[in-house]
Amino acid sequence: MPSDAHCHPFDLAHKKADAETARLALNLSVAASSWNEEEFIYHEALAKQAAKSGGPPIALCFGVHPQLPLSEPEAVQSSLQALYRFAAGEKLAAVGEIGFDLFDEAYKTTETVQERLFKEQIGLARQYNLPVVLHVRKAMDKIFTYLRELKALPAVVFHSYSGTYEEALALCKRGVKAYFSFGSPIMLNHRKAMRACALLPQEVLLFETDAPYQCPRGKPFSEYGDLWEVVKWAAHLRREAGTMAHTEQELHAANDENFCRVYFHTSV
Repeated sequence: MPSDAHCHPFDLAHKKADAETARLALNLSVAASSWNEEEFIYHEALAKQAAKSGGPPIALCFGVHPQLPLSEPEAVQSSLQALYRFAAGEKLAAVGEIGFDLFDEAYKTTETVQERLFKEQIGLARQYNLPVVLHVRKAMDKIFTYLRELKALPAVVFHSYSGTYEEALALCKRGVKAYFSFGSPIMLNHRKAMRACALLPQEVLLFETDAPYQCPRGKPFSEYGDLWEVVKWAAHLRREAGTMAHTEQELHAANDENFCRVYFHTSV
């Protein structure tokens, strides 16, 4: 079944009341990202219902988002405590999204806090043998300083990958079990993401909507159905580059295979 490697169902439901009905109609598996307990409880209820009904599964992810120290500093500690509880309770498919956001000067003021949180959450992921989902903006250099820690993890997903093709290859060659997830930026003339998506081997590709964020041009927010447009555009980029596995069907199949491997430790 088709898979969305990174999204926010709780937030999407506030934009589109029938989002879950749409997901079920599309038979779409998703990796649901949370940073607070309210979001997680909502996602967990959806996951339990899916398991009960045999519907498309939901992989539960939780992490202290790197933007949180700036946007809601008073919520950082409660988010971290919830992460420890959910990991200890074996509720998580992955830790994330976590990482670094140094996109502008405001976020850079919290770099020290982001670093501390990243180290702690990577350590927790290693303790429980969980994959991590990374949010990295203007900070790929910092990721390379954590190669030893990242190599010890079962998988490392780069959500909305914005690094270069060469950086992605370097991570893989240095032993990181890395996967690179692409969404609407490849349709919005983001050159680095487009080139990486076009050239990387299918064994490390994932596709996502980041719903309701990172909306396609002309839309107020992204939604689950946008995944097909993302994959269509990825196939176009790979055809232009002459890359193998360039049809939409092949890319959907590779995405689903990698999604199951990362989040459910199985293959389709």
